[in-house]
Amino acid sequence: MNAGSMMPALKVEGLTVGFGETIVQHDISFEVAAGSIFAIMGGSGSGKSTLLKAMIGLLRPSAGSVRVGDEDYWVASAERRAEIDRRFGVLFQSGALWSSMTVAENVALPLRMLSTLDAQSINSLTRVKLSLVGLSDASDSMPAELSGGMNRRAGLARALALDPAILFLDEPSAGLDPITGKRLDDLILELRDGFGMTVVLVSHDLPSLFDICDDGIFLDAASKTVIANGAPKALRDGCDNSTVHAFMRRERPPGDLDPQGVDHEPR
Repeated sequence: MNAGSMMPALKVEGLTVGFGETIVQHDISFEVAAGSIFAIMGGSGSGKSTLLKAMIGLLRPSAGSVRVGDEDYWVASAERRAEIDRRFGVLFQSGALWSSMTVAENVALPLRMLSTLDAQSINSLTRVKLSLVGLSDASDSMPAELSGGMNRRAGLARALALDPAILFLDEPSAGLDPITGKRLDDLILELRDGFGMTVVLVSHDLPSLFDICDDGIFLDAASKTVIANGAPKALRDGCDNSTVHAFMRRERPPGDLDPQGVDHEPR
């Protein structure tokens, strides 16, 4: 089947998000193709994580819609939204593991809370998920005993517990060294290719974005909306927006001042 003819896994239309009277981003529209890795890009403070919260049910938007398959998430009843949530796996930036639980207990938690599986089946599935992320030997460890990369992988194993159709990752490689970050990127690709998952990735880690993402949007903090759409590599090589161009090439934006007050307008 032609991928272009398939229903998108997610479709955001006219979304406005913020807190009270403060608008963070407005008029956001994009589609996430099923089985793709989609990037939400932008500089610090552009609202990437705020948009993600509206997509996963943590922040009700003030306008617009988030369609999951053929359903409007925010129009659905609370009960139906809870059912849709089970199709989501979410890895937060910190890993967000419970410090008082072992790694295995953390991964098993969604299965214990949201499935009707017996204890033996939960234990078996927990071992499978830990094996997927290369943590078979860490099941009895406490989160405080893990390295940053292991902590992130443990959080990923928990996000995979319920076999999600859509995996949301908030800055998964933030704070990781380049080698550990590359291993995490490879793991994300393996999950997409092996299980057909759709992945939505919030990041400003350029090597990761260029290596694994098929499509994306670029959020602008100044105009508070999307200023570019496309694969990160395509935006790096062909976007004529000066803000996007500078970000993707790690350059200082035109008109920006360095700490000595020098204007870097191009000549």
